[in-house]
Amino acid sequence: MPVKITIIGLGQIGASMGLALATHKDKVVTTGHDKEYSVEGRAKKLGAVDQTSHNLPNAVENADLVVLALPLTEIRDTFHYIAQDLRKDAVVVDTSPVKAQVAKWAQELLPESAHYVGIVPAIGAKYLAMTETGLDSARADLFSKGIFLLSAPSGTPGEAVKLVSDFVELLGSTAILTDFVESDGLMASTHLLPQLLSAALLNATIGQPGWNDLRKTAGRNYFTATSTLTDSDGAEALGMASVHDRENVVRALNAVITSLIDLRDDLEGNEDAFRKRLDSARNGRVNWILERGKADWTKMPDDNFEKPSLMETLLGSKLGKMGRAKDRG
Repeated sequence: MPVKITIIGLGQIGASMGLALATHKDKVVTTGHDKEYSVEGRAKKLGAVDQTSHNLPNAVENADLVVLALPLTEIRDTFHYIAQDLRKDAVVVDTSPVKAQVAKWAQELLPESAHYVGIVPAIGAKYLAMTETGLDSARADLFSKGIFLLSAPSGTPGEAVKLVSDFVELLGSTAILTDFVESDGLMASTHLLPQLLSAALLNATIGQPGWNDLRKTAGRNYFTATSTLTDSDGAEALGMASVHDRENVVRALNAVITSLIDLRDDLEGNEDAFRKRLDSARNGRVNWILERGKADWTKMPDDNFEKPSLMETLLGSKLGKMGRAKDRG
């Protein structure tokens, strides 16, 4: 019996999931929903979903798995809208970058008969430089050789976690079990921080003395450094995510401030150290891109991974230890 999956939000993430699942029609049947009629129609025409339903309750009422591929700003309201129409033992997942807060909303709004599992997708290395957004950027192999952070409340049934893990596998990715706290910590540095740095650069230049001349010469480097902010779900979603992940974001910002001060101080008084910092940063990025391309994380020389059993994970005794390097601090 095929698993019934409803995807709410047919942008890059949601539609790419649907396109990946389309090659497994013997295993899944997909229903798509988007707030825009036109997006639903295009997604179906592209083969991203088997069928669409613009009526949200109807879209989820028979689903085994409901995927919310939505901005953080829309998650809570969507939980509220779908709660009473979820079937018994339905599993609800979201792809937003902030998990601890979403888990609280799920506990507050979803029925006890449904199960919440959070996922954070990382796209495959070949698409890191993609500039398209929305449905136009959907690709069947967007998640190929990627990683999904998967976190669930303590006591979540093993069947629910396995359903989501199998779903991630069908997308061509690997699920790494973690906890809400660690997931939020990682996303603060890799997802929220780059957008906030874009905002800081823009605020430091646009409207400041000399901007009338600067804007005429700002080129590729400026465009690239500031594009992260405009490629996101918007300032409101970034602000909400940052507030709900405040402690981790402040820590990440402090780390960047320290790094900038080190660069400034070395530039003023230690030219060799300044150049070494630049070389170190460049080499680090090159190595990271090579590692992302290989996607062979289990063989990284500096990482020792502690992998608990599924039972340990579900009971919460070591939730989040899988994929976590030992004794980092």
